[in-house]
Amino acid sequence: MRIIADKDVCIGAGQCVLTDSKTFDQSEEDGTVIVLAEHPDDEQKVREAVHVCPSQALSIEE
Repeated sequence: MRIIADKDVCIGAGQCVLTDSKTFDQSEEDGTVIVLAEHPDDEQKVREAVHVCPSQALSIEE
């Protein structure tokens, strides 16, 4: 599993960080997503974060 984040689509809602703060963070400059672990340990949390992203900026590559 690999996380793909489209920063051009991200609106900085922060739902990914609230769901999995070990894998996601937000840029201090514009609030867009930062992927801390491209290949995460907790796949369930990552899948939930992708699901709750309001702008659909996150996706998973299997």
